[in-house]
Amino acid sequence: MNTGEILKRIRKIEITTRNIVNEIFSGEYHSLFKGQGLEFAEVRDYQPGDSYRQIDWNVSARMGHPYIKVFSETRELNVIFVVDCSASTLFGTHHYLKSEFLTEITAVLAFSAITNNDKVGLLLFSDQIEKYIPPRKGKKTALRILREVLYHQPESKKTDLSNALRYLYRLLTKRSIVFILSDFFDRDYENEMKILAKKHDVVAIQIIDKAELDLPKVGLLHLSDPETGSTFSVNTYSKRIRTEFSRLTGERQQEIIDKFKKMRVDLITLKTGDNYVTELMKFFKKRISRRNR
Repeated sequence: MNTGEILKRIRKIEITTRNIVNEIFSGEYHSLFKGQGLEFAEVRDYQPGDSYRQIDWNVSARMGHPYIKVFSETRELNVIFVVDCSASTLFGTHHYLKSEFLTEITAVLAFSAITNNDKVGLLLFSDQIEKYIPPRKGKKTALRILREVLYHQPESKKTDLSNALRYLYRLLTKRSIVFILSDFFDRDYENEMKILAKKHDVVAIQIIDKAELDLPKVGLLHLSDPETGSTFSVNTYSKRIRTEFSRLTGERQQEIIDKFKKMRVDLITLKTGDNYVTELMKFFKKRISRRNR
């Protein structure tokens, strides 16, 4: 694909997703992520009614009478997209590859963030750190993130989410919003996820294809694991095989859901072909309602 075609595709996604942001999404984003921390502003004389917990004892000792610390709400947020670019995302049966679906969702959230005057950054991962873009403001950064998610050629086909989470934890000094976009077909990342979620606001967005949950009845299928290269064949006319497949994938999916509940990390599951805007809006409204209780 030449440079002109790349720019044309990026522009098409930008127009589509920016319309979604402008028409229906930015208000929900702003309500949920409107500034979540406090930062030091100044010290001033203690006044009756001030909390003793805010007294700056060092300044008070030097000046001979009590001073308190004054804080202001931080409005500007760091929003980091942690995006899985392993080979398992290069699968799709409903007009979308999983990788294309997560690209649009990343674009909607990135344009929502810059509309809210937040900084946006990107961490692309496989079983290694593929690309890191530090959080910055502006449309150029959002478009660069979109370009990298669309066209980055990974060094590896495999997945290691725990490695990506450890890297990000060491890197981020300021409390951030972290969107993790993956199919989560990986194991042994729970400890790193819990540690990251204690310091940052983490939202996991799982992208899966419907055929990964229910085997379609299409005859003999020759399949391969995109990450390991192993191949096998399966007769999808067999009801027993389809039923067993659904049982096993259902158990795996329930295991993922239970895992995130235990970690107390929000999980949104989106299937390729679904109306992701509706599902994200439902999630945001639910989260806003929960926070306002």
